[in-house]
Amino acid sequence: MITTTPTATPDTPTAATPAAPDRRRRIRRMPRHTPAELVLMAVCALSSLLATWLLFARLTDGVGWLGFGLCWYGGFIGLLYACTREQDGPLVAMDRVVETVMTSVSLVLFVPFAFLLGYIVSKGLPALRPGFFIHDQSGVRATDPATAGGGAHAIVGSVEQVLLALAFTLPLSLLTATFLNETRSRWRRPVRILIDAMSGLPSIIAGLFIYAFFVIPYAKTTTLFNFNGFLACLALSITMLPTITRTVEVVLRLVPNGLREASLALGSSRARTVWSVVLPTARSGVTTAVVLGIARAVGETAPLLFTSFGLDLMNANPFSKPQESLPLFIFRNVQKPSEAAISRAFTAALVLMIVVLVLFAIARFFGRDRTASRARRTRRRAARRAATSPVEPTPLELS
Repeated sequence: MITTTPTATPDTPTAATPAAPDRRRRIRRMPRHTPAELVLMAVCALSSLLATWLLFARLTDGVGWLGFGLCWYGGFIGLLYACTREQDGPLVAMDRVVETVMTSVSLVLFVPFAFLLGYIVSKGLPALRPGFFIHDQSGVRATDPATAGGGAHAIVGSVEQVLLALAFTLPLSLLTATFLNETRSRWRRPVRILIDAMSGLPSIIAGLFIYAFFVIPYAKTTTLFNFNGFLACLALSITMLPTITRTVEVVLRLVPNGLREASLALGSSRARTVWSVVLPTARSGVTTAVVLGIARAVGETAPLLFTSFGLDLMNANPFSKPQESLPLFIFRNVQKPSEAAISRAFTAALVLMIVVLVLFAIARFFGRDRTASRARRTRRRAARRAATSPVEPTPLELS
């Protein structure tokens, strides 16, 4: 029987040669809150509340609820920092203070959003019926209830206009952001100034520009440049362009230069590097830019007043005749004196939020990071291949 003894190699750690320490960077995370820390936060909040009450109610005449709240919160943060610093050191104390401030700001922003969302849901849900997604406003009279008719024509118009605007804007935004970030042209500064100026452009100016440039000169000669959804998508493209461009530019800056240098060292051109390395790396950021662009354009009403004009009937062709959209539907119905029309406006607002959530979900689905799923598929394939392939005997087993 043949026996073999393991031999030490330079790569094999032995008792005489200990293994090299792991020099990989580890992300330092603060521990979670313990019950003692939660009790400490509650005591600091109560102590600050009592001190502020003593100051405002007994020593002074008070300055109102806003001043009371600001003084209480400032005292709470100061006590929390002092107590945590005494117990765990300055690093942990600063981390707890920043975490508390960010949580408080999130709650302050979430409360009005939740109130607004609940108000729209409570007002729009009673009149929401499946027929709202099927019927338009043809044959609906002023005396009919809020459940009569629907907003299918507005939903179709909004989706078509936003998707067409995104189809026009996304390639141009990607090219502009790539030009600003990946080139060293002398025209970068003028283009960036123009994009910054467009970021502060009121949306109604975009609608007036399309109206003055296309509708007034060409409305009588061609139907393409008359009131329709195509002109609305052009106006929405003007509002979406600076948002998507600036976001994509910031995302491209975050791509490590080592990836570009490695691609160029392998012989790729700069265009090939951008197309095959930079843009796929920044896919999730580009998706965020698309989401922000959709959020910027989907609720605009002012540009549509001068472009699509609105129509109570179904018009699925955005290149001919006026076309309705959900913001226009809300704007026109909320101004009517009828309670049924106002209820339809709130229902359309609720449907608009649903449409926005659906568009956001679709954008996130197509722009998600597929690295983890690909790794799982690779492991599953390797496991299936190892389970089905025959196991060959080793030389020791043959001997």
